[in-house]
Amino acid sequence: MGLCCLWILFFEENGSGPQLNAQLEGWLSQVQSTKRPARAIIAPHAGYTYCGSCAAHAYKQVDPNITRKIFILGPSHHVPLSRCALSSVDIYRTPLYDLRIDQKIYGELWKTGMFERMSLQTDEDEHSIEMHLPYTAKAMESHKDEFTIIPVLVGALSESKEQEFGKLFSKYLADPSNLFVVSSDFCHWGQRFRYSYYDESQGEIYRSIEHLDKMAINELQKNGMNMSFSFLNYAQSSQCRNWQDSSIAGGAAM
Repeated sequence: MGLCCLWILFFEENGSGPQLNAQLEGWLSQVQSTKRPARAIIAPHAGYTYCGSCAAHAYKQVDPNITRKIFILGPSHHVPLSRCALSSVDIYRTPLYDLRIDQKIYGELWKTGMFERMSLQTDEDEHSIEMHLPYTAKAMESHKDEFTIIPVLVGALSESKEQEFGKLFSKYLADPSNLFVVSSDFCHWGQRFRYSYYDESQGEIYRSIEHLDKMAINELQKNGMNMSFSFLNYAQSSQCRNWQDSSIAGGAAM
């Protein structure tokens, strides 16, 4: 076990820690927190240039006074994975402060036999978890010595495995001191993503993309079981108007 230095990307994109801190504060200051406290949030993992302000709508709903364990679930982009995987380090470093991985919860998860271990290279390469670390640190900074994180890399799960992991995590979700962060972008549109569906009845291409995403959002709301679900914000990295354009959409929800 050791340290995982995942802060390099943020220095490259945003400069020093104080610069990143000011950027996060600026986005969060523009958002209302009337729906707080959240038990689970959905937020994007595209670069902060594209989705930083959108993610603020989700993180503003986090209550640091009651949150003590934060599960961060991010999809695997670089390695094939049919299950979920856990980190092999103790600490994630961010430009704000270090985040401690909860080794007790990790031990409980590992004993189930349902998880793999990420290599250090996979851990450092994967942005779906990384992009949530500074926001997590910022949202919790008033209680920065009183919480731990549980990062989980999520693979391409079969329906049966989805149910198995859902059952496993449900007992942790039932604890009001636990927060779940679901790292998820929405539609990736354009030739570079090999997806260019266009419903001309919706108007310009970016309107068609938004319509698709909102259909998915409505489906999530219908399948919310006994839990309340609120969609807070939606954004696209750019507005696609022709076939040469591309964009990544993201949303914030709780």
